[in-house]
Amino acid sequence: MLKRIGLDQLRLGMYVQEIPGSWMNHPFWRGSFKLDKQDDLKTLRNSNIDQILIDTSKGHDILVEKATPPTPMPANHTVEKLKPPIPAKIAIHVAAAQERVVATRILSASTQTVMAMFNEVRMGKAFDVQQALPVVQEITASVSRNAGALISLARLKATDDYTYMHSVAVCALMVSLAHQLGLSADETRQAGLAGLLHDIGKMAIPADILNKPGKLTDDEFTSIKTHSQAGHDMLCSVDGIGDAALDVALHHHEKIDGSGYPFNLKGAQISLMAKMGAVCDVYDAITSARPYKPGWEPGHSIKRMANNQGHFDDRVLEAFIKSVGIFPTGACVQMQSGKVGIVVDQHPGSLLTPKVKVFFSTLTSATIPLELIDLATTRSGDKIISHADPVKMNLPGLEAVWASAQLN
Repeated sequence: MLKRIGLDQLRLGMYVQEIPGSWMNHPFWRGSFKLDKQDDLKTLRNSNIDQILIDTSKGHDILVEKATPPTPMPANHTVEKLKPPIPAKIAIHVAAAQERVVATRILSASTQTVMAMFNEVRMGKAFDVQQALPVVQEITASVSRNAGALISLARLKATDDYTYMHSVAVCALMVSLAHQLGLSADETRQAGLAGLLHDIGKMAIPADILNKPGKLTDDEFTSIKTHSQAGHDMLCSVDGIGDAALDVALHHHEKIDGSGYPFNLKGAQISLMAKMGAVCDVYDAITSARPYKPGWEPGHSIKRMANNQGHFDDRVLEAFIKSVGIFPTGACVQMQSGKVGIVVDQHPGSLLTPKVKVFFSTLTSATIPLELIDLATTRSGDKIISHADPVKMNLPGLEAVWASAQLN
């Protein structure tokens, strides 16, 4: 039986069915669990939560002598899961600087949650899809407010957290792409979940291969390639997992020309979700810095992907470019005036007129005072003429400029 009880009635041995409020407002990444640790009991009692939902069929009931008679949940009552409707289209746009504050918190919490979930899978424990849905919910909400904020922050990955942050980033990219393709709310949620879980099969790969800082041997790469089938097999046994997550886990390395793996599928043999997963997976991988290579600049990455014939579906790639911008947030660009800057925000529906923070002049080959130029409103007549390669141009202080961009 499901009961709502006060925290003074909570005791060890109870089964917590649901903790009210956002998953980021409490330290428990699982929404439901057996309460068997004194520290967890103490944490719950010291929280700002008034009541909690328990399941007496899975754990202890309240002590009668300490409790007021609870009101049982009606027999036909369906417990509300943390799956609120997810908008299929971006409804409210906020400035990137404003959203970065929230996105930073979401990115950190999501990464820790994915790490905990994936590590339980590595240890052979069952995966509960219901624990992943709140993560998708929070990421979707951030992307709906400003897609570039969280996605640009996710490019900066710590070595030990790469697989988990990559999963969060691909989730965000899948949601943004789903918005651009006009998918329904449920399809958008499924796309986000598929992105979050697309690499779960890597938990079957030995850690020394997965985290190897240098180039993989042929045998090691063959081992890595098994992760797509392993991920599909893991998810097949999960109750409530959707077809999209299964499909993307198995097929996100397939290519339109048939040169991908594991089945060398071609064109129409690959589903829309898998085509989306392929684009989002590659974009985040090539724009992220790794121990053995620097991340490519976002604009350069888009250009390389567009020129990579046979890899991606043209319609999906075109929609992806529109979703992140021709000049994505975080891209280094050269202006007609000779100034060089970093794109710090987008204008929805206007791919060529983002906000740019300039910091360098090619005319003087020297840094200039930081200046924010909004190409959609400025009367200067300046415009972006090309992407700029910060490595080839040996641009100074790029990290400082980007750090400044997070605050303004």
